[in-house]
Amino acid sequence: LPFLLSTIWATTIVVTTWPLMLRVQGWLGKRRGAAVAVMVLVMLLAFVLPLALAFGSIASNLDSISAWSASLRDMQLPPPPEWVSRIPLVGTKLAAAWGEVARAGTEAIFVRLAPYSRDLAMWLLQRAGGLGATVLQFFLTVVIAGILYAHGESAAAGLCRFGRRLGGERGEQVVHLAGQSIRGVALGVVVTALAQTTLAGLGLAVVGVPAATMLTGVIFILCIAQLGPLLVMLPATIWVYSTGSTGW
Repeated sequence: LPFLLSTIWATTIVVTTWPLMLRVQGWLGKRRGAAVAVMVLVMLLAFVLPLALAFGSIASNLDSISAWSASLRDMQLPPPPEWVSRIPLVGTKLAAAWGEVARAGTEAIFVRLAPYSRDLAMWLLQRAGGLGATVLQFFLTVVIAGILYAHGESAAAGLCRFGRRLGGERGEQVVHLAGQSIRGVALGVVVTALAQTTLAGLGLAVVGVPAATMLTGVIFILCIAQLGPLLVMLPATIWVYSTGSTGW
Protein backbone atom coordinates (compact mmCIF):
# COMPACT_ATOMS: atom_id res chain seq x y z
CA LEU A 1 0.00 0.00 0.00
CA PRO A 2 2.72 2.62 0.77
CA PHE A 3 4.10 2.13 -2.75
CA LEU A 4 0.76 2.20 -4.58
CA LEU A 5 0.53 5.95 -5.21
CA SER A 6 4.17 6.18 -6.31
CA THR A 7 3.69 3.21 -8.64
CA ILE A 8 0.62 4.79 -10.26
CA TRP A 9 2.42 8.10 -10.77
CA ALA A 10 5.55 6.39 -12.09
CA THR A 11 3.50 4.31 -14.53
CA THR A 12 1.67 7.41 -15.77
CA ILE A 13 4.95 9.30 -16.28
CA VAL A 14 6.68 6.40 -18.03
CA VAL A 15 3.75 5.65 -20.34
CA THR A 16 3.50 9.33 -21.25
CA THR A 17 7.21 9.90 -21.88
CA TRP A 18 8.14 6.49 -23.33
CA PRO A 19 8.49 7.80 -26.92
CA LEU A 20 10.73 10.59 -25.62
CA MET A 21 12.87 8.07 -23.74
CA LEU A 22 13.28 6.00 -26.92
CA ARG A 23 14.31 9.14 -28.79
CA VAL A 24 16.89 9.98 -26.11
CA GLN A 25 18.12 6.39 -26.28
CA GLY A 26 18.65 6.78 -30.04
CA TRP A 27 20.63 9.99 -29.50
CA LEU A 28 22.87 8.20 -26.98
CA GLY A 29 23.81 5.34 -29.26
CA LYS A 30 20.91 3.08 -28.22
CA ARG A 31 22.28 2.76 -24.68
CA ARG A 32 19.30 2.14 -22.42
CA GLY A 33 21.19 2.80 -19.18
CA ALA A 34 22.31 6.26 -20.32
CA ALA A 35 18.79 7.13 -21.52
CA VAL A 36 17.28 6.04 -18.19
CA ALA A 37 19.85 8.15 -16.33
CA VAL A 38 18.92 11.22 -18.43
CA MET A 39 15.19 10.74 -17.86
CA VAL A 40 15.63 10.26 -14.10
CA LEU A 41 17.86 13.36 -13.94
CA VAL A 42 15.21 15.40 -15.79
CA MET A 43 12.55 14.22 -13.32
CA LEU A 44 14.73 15.23 -10.39
CA LEU A 45 15.40 18.66 -11.92
CA ALA A 46 11.68 19.14 -12.57
CA PHE A 47 11.12 18.81 -8.83
CA VAL A 48 14.27 20.38 -7.36
CA LEU A 49 14.63 23.34 -9.75
CA PRO A 50 11.26 25.00 -8.95
CA LEU A 51 11.95 24.58 -5.23
CA ALA A 52 15.40 26.13 -5.62
CA LEU A 53 13.95 29.05 -7.59
CA ALA A 54 11.23 29.53 -4.96
CA PHE A 55 13.69 29.53 -2.06
CA GLY A 56 16.02 31.84 -3.97
CA SER A 57 13.18 34.26 -4.66
CA ILE A 58 12.16 34.22 -0.98
CA ALA A 59 15.76 34.83 0.11
CA SER A 60 16.22 37.73 -2.30
CA ASN A 61 13.00 39.36 -1.12
CA LEU A 62 13.49 38.61 2.59
CA ASP A 63 14.00 42.27 3.52
CA SER A 64 10.84 43.31 1.68
CA ILE A 65 8.85 40.50 3.31
CA SER A 66 10.13 41.46 6.77
CA ALA A 67 9.34 45.15 6.24
CA TRP A 68 5.86 44.32 4.97
CA SER A 69 5.20 42.03 7.94
CA ALA A 70 6.34 44.72 10.39
CA SER A 71 4.10 47.32 8.76
CA LEU A 72 0.95 45.21 9.11
CA ARG A 73 0.31 46.34 12.70
CA ASP A 74 0.34 50.02 11.67
CA MET A 75 -1.77 49.55 8.56
CA GLN A 76 -5.09 51.43 8.50
CA LEU A 77 -7.96 50.14 6.41
CA PRO A 78 -10.14 52.73 4.67
CA PRO A 79 -13.91 52.71 5.35
CA PRO A 80 -15.93 50.51 3.00
CA PRO A 81 -17.07 52.09 -0.28
CA GLU A 82 -20.77 52.71 -0.72
CA TRP A 83 -21.14 50.03 -3.38
CA VAL A 84 -20.19 47.28 -0.89
CA SER A 85 -23.46 47.71 1.04
CA ARG A 86 -25.41 47.40 -2.23
CA ILE A 87 -24.12 43.89 -2.92
CA PRO A 88 -27.14 41.53 -2.89
CA LEU A 89 -27.63 39.25 0.13
CA VAL A 90 -24.26 39.87 1.84
CA GLY A 91 -23.63 43.59 1.24
CA THR A 92 -24.93 44.92 4.56
CA LYS A 93 -23.10 42.36 6.70
CA LEU A 94 -19.92 42.76 4.66
CA ALA A 95 -19.97 46.55 4.99
CA ALA A 96 -20.59 46.31 8.75
CA ALA A 97 -17.70 43.87 9.24
CA TRP A 98 -15.41 45.98 7.06
CA GLY A 99 -16.33 49.13 9.00
CA GLU A 100 -15.67 47.39 12.33
CA VAL A 101 -12.22 46.31 11.23
CA ALA A 102 -11.44 49.76 9.82
CA ARG A 103 -12.40 51.42 13.11
CA ALA A 104 -10.53 48.93 15.29
CA GLY A 105 -7.35 48.95 13.21
CA THR A 106 -5.07 46.04 12.41
CA GLU A 107 -3.58 46.06 15.94
CA ALA A 108 -6.93 44.93 17.33
CA ILE A 109 -7.06 42.16 14.75
CA PHE A 110 -3.70 40.80 15.92
CA VAL A 111 -4.92 40.89 19.52
CA ARG A 112 -8.00 38.85 18.55
CA LEU A 113 -5.93 36.35 16.58
CA ALA A 114 -3.34 35.83 19.35
CA PRO A 115 -5.25 32.98 21.09
CA TYR A 116 -5.27 31.06 17.82
CA SER A 117 -1.50 31.31 17.22
CA ARG A 118 -0.82 27.95 18.87
CA ASP A 119 -3.42 26.22 16.70
CA LEU A 120 -1.86 27.85 13.64
CA ALA A 121 1.59 26.64 14.68
CA MET A 122 0.29 23.08 15.11
CA TRP A 123 -1.41 23.25 11.71
CA LEU A 124 1.83 24.40 10.09
CA LEU A 125 3.73 21.53 11.73
CA GLN A 126 1.18 19.05 10.41
CA ARG A 127 1.47 20.50 6.92
CA ALA A 128 5.26 20.30 7.16
CA GLY A 129 4.94 16.60 7.96
CA GLY A 130 2.70 16.18 4.94
CA LEU A 131 5.29 17.96 2.79
CA GLY A 132 7.94 15.51 3.99
CA ALA A 133 5.73 12.59 3.02
CA THR A 134 5.15 14.18 -0.39
CA VAL A 135 8.90 14.52 -0.96
CA LEU A 136 9.38 10.86 -0.01
CA GLN A 137 6.60 9.82 -2.40
CA PHE A 138 8.26 11.81 -5.17
CA PHE A 139 11.62 10.08 -4.73
CA LEU A 140 9.86 6.70 -4.63
CA THR A 141 8.15 7.67 -7.89
CA VAL A 142 11.52 8.51 -9.47
CA VAL A 143 13.02 5.18 -8.39
CA ILE A 144 10.06 3.15 -9.69
CA ALA A 145 10.00 5.17 -12.92
CA GLY A 146 13.70 4.39 -13.45
CA ILE A 147 12.97 0.67 -13.06
CA LEU A 148 10.07 0.88 -15.50
CA TYR A 149 12.18 2.81 -18.03
CA ALA A 150 14.83 0.09 -17.83
CA HIS A 151 12.38 -2.82 -18.24
CA GLY A 152 9.44 -1.14 -19.99
CA GLU A 153 9.09 -3.70 -22.77
CA SER A 154 8.86 -6.59 -20.31
CA ALA A 155 6.27 -4.74 -18.21
CA ALA A 156 4.17 -3.90 -21.28
CA ALA A 157 4.35 -7.49 -22.54
CA GLY A 158 3.21 -8.76 -19.14
CA LEU A 159 0.24 -6.38 -19.13
CA CYS A 160 -0.73 -7.47 -22.64
CA ARG A 161 -0.60 -11.14 -21.60
CA PHE A 162 -2.69 -10.30 -18.54
CA GLY A 163 -5.27 -8.49 -20.70
CA ARG A 164 -5.40 -11.36 -23.18
CA ARG A 165 -5.86 -13.87 -20.37
CA LEU A 166 -8.78 -11.84 -18.99
CA GLY A 167 -10.55 -10.88 -22.22
CA GLY A 168 -8.85 -12.41 -25.22
CA GLU A 169 -7.96 -10.11 -28.10
CA ARG A 170 -10.34 -7.40 -26.82
CA GLY A 171 -8.63 -7.48 -23.41
CA GLU A 172 -5.26 -6.83 -25.04
CA GLN A 173 -6.78 -3.98 -27.07
CA VAL A 174 -8.08 -2.43 -23.83
CA VAL A 175 -4.53 -2.43 -22.44
CA HIS A 176 -3.25 -0.57 -25.52
CA LEU A 177 -6.20 1.83 -25.36
CA ALA A 178 -5.45 2.55 -21.69
CA GLY A 179 -1.86 3.44 -22.56
CA GLN A 180 -2.97 5.78 -25.36
CA SER A 181 -5.52 7.43 -23.05
CA ILE A 182 -2.94 7.99 -20.31
CA ARG A 183 -0.51 9.55 -22.79
CA GLY A 184 -3.15 11.75 -24.43
CA VAL A 185 -4.60 13.09 -21.18
CA ALA A 186 -1.21 13.64 -19.54
CA LEU A 187 0.22 15.47 -22.53
CA GLY A 188 -2.89 17.62 -22.76
CA VAL A 189 -2.64 18.58 -19.08
CA VAL A 190 1.12 19.27 -19.17
CA VAL A 191 1.14 21.21 -22.44
CA THR A 192 -1.82 23.33 -21.29
CA ALA A 193 -0.12 23.95 -17.94
CA LEU A 194 3.11 25.00 -19.66
CA ALA A 195 1.24 27.39 -21.96
CA GLN A 196 -0.72 28.95 -19.09
CA THR A 197 2.41 29.23 -16.91
CA THR A 198 4.48 30.79 -19.68
CA LEU A 199 1.89 33.47 -20.41
CA ALA A 200 1.24 34.18 -16.73
CA GLY A 201 4.96 34.29 -15.89
CA LEU A 202 5.66 36.70 -18.75
CA GLY A 203 2.83 38.92 -17.54
CA LEU A 204 4.11 38.96 -13.97
CA ALA A 205 7.66 39.75 -15.13
CA VAL A 206 6.66 42.51 -17.56
CA VAL A 207 4.43 44.26 -15.03
CA GLY A 208 7.07 43.99 -12.30
CA VAL A 209 5.19 41.98 -9.67
CA PRO A 210 7.51 41.11 -6.75
CA ALA A 211 8.73 37.49 -6.49
CA ALA A 212 7.56 36.78 -10.04
CA THR A 213 9.77 33.66 -10.31
CA MET A 214 8.31 32.09 -7.19
CA LEU A 215 4.75 32.97 -8.22
CA THR A 216 5.35 31.44 -11.66
CA GLY A 217 6.38 28.18 -10.01
CA VAL A 218 3.23 28.24 -7.89
CA ILE A 219 1.15 28.86 -11.03
CA PHE A 220 2.68 25.82 -12.74
CA ILE A 221 1.80 23.60 -9.77
CA LEU A 222 -1.76 24.96 -9.73
CA CYS A 223 -2.13 24.41 -13.48
CA ILE A 224 -0.87 20.82 -13.22
CA ALA A 225 -3.47 20.30 -10.47
CA GLN A 226 -6.14 21.65 -12.88
CA LEU A 227 -6.85 24.67 -10.63
CA GLY A 228 -5.63 27.24 -13.13
CA PRO A 229 -3.56 30.42 -12.62
CA LEU A 230 -6.39 32.59 -11.25
CA LEU A 231 -5.51 31.93 -7.59
CA VAL A 232 -2.21 33.75 -8.16
CA MET A 233 -3.10 36.13 -10.98
CA LEU A 234 -6.14 37.67 -9.25
CA PRO A 235 -4.22 38.88 -6.14
CA ALA A 236 -1.36 39.99 -8.39
CA THR A 237 -3.79 41.99 -10.54
CA ILE A 238 -5.32 43.60 -7.46
CA TRP A 239 -1.82 44.52 -6.23
CA VAL A 240 -0.87 46.08 -9.57
CA TYR A 241 -4.11 48.06 -9.68
CA SER A 242 -3.66 49.24 -6.07
CA THR A 243 -0.21 50.61 -6.88
CA GLY A 244 -1.70 52.94 -9.47
CA SER A 245 -0.70 50.91 -12.55
CA THR A 246 -4.18 50.86 -14.03
CA GLY A 247 -3.00 50.31 -17.59
CA TRP A 248 -0.78 47.37 -16.69
